[in-house]
Amino acid sequence: QVQLVESGGGLVQAGGSLRLSCAASGRTFSSYAMGWFRQAPGKEREFVATISWNGDNTYYADSVKGRFTISRDNAKNTVYLQMNSLKPEDTAVYYCAASLYGSGYREGPYAYWGQGTQVTVSS
Repeated sequence: QVQLVESGGGLVQAGGSLRLSCAASGRTFSSYAMGWFRQAPGKEREFVATISWNGDNTYYADSVKGRFTISRDNAKNTVYLQMNSLKPEDTAVYYCAASLYGSGYREGPYAYWGQGTQVTVSS
């Protein structure tokens, strides 16, 4: 089992940057593909980015491609989301999630979820 705790959210002006972190408990972190999802007020949760267990493969939603970067440090049991050129439409609660069944954009394979961290981008 994996427990996930996100941090790094906050309030930032449009065009600014934030780096989210997701710390995982347990000794099997490197076995999991990791993903970031977000949920804006009044909207369904949506996929943001995913990374394979060894970091070799990444995949992004079109809305964040070229602005966000997902990475991981298996020695620190942590996955990151570097967010640059933030826009007001990036405002959401951001969740990290862990999957034993490979990286992907669907929520189904992600068995473990964090509690989320709020990101607010002002115009």
